[in-house]
Amino acid sequence: MAATDECNAEPAAYVPVIDHARCEGKRDCVRVCPYDVFEVRRIDDADFDALSLLGRLKSRAHKRQTAYAVRADQCRACGQCLKACPEQAIKLRKVAP
Repeated sequence: MAATDECNAEPAAYVPVIDHARCEGKRDCVRVCPYDVFEVRRIDDADFDALSLLGRLKSRAHKRQTAYAVRADQCRACGQCLKACPEQAIKLRKVAP
């Protein structure tokens, strides 16, 4: 989805999907999201274990910090997170009706 295709989507019509192998936990998504969807915290063990060796090394280099869409049900698909993420680690996925 392009960054501004559905800026006025109903809450939870789209959900942010974060690629933890790419995310460096820089918090740009947290700063720009008008709906308070994101938080950055230590990567969950299961998500860390699912990373490739390179992904685990990168995660460790960034103190195992990554973004999570903890309030994904509040997302209105404004696309600000997509524009702000320097690693392009976020995609918006349409939720099936």
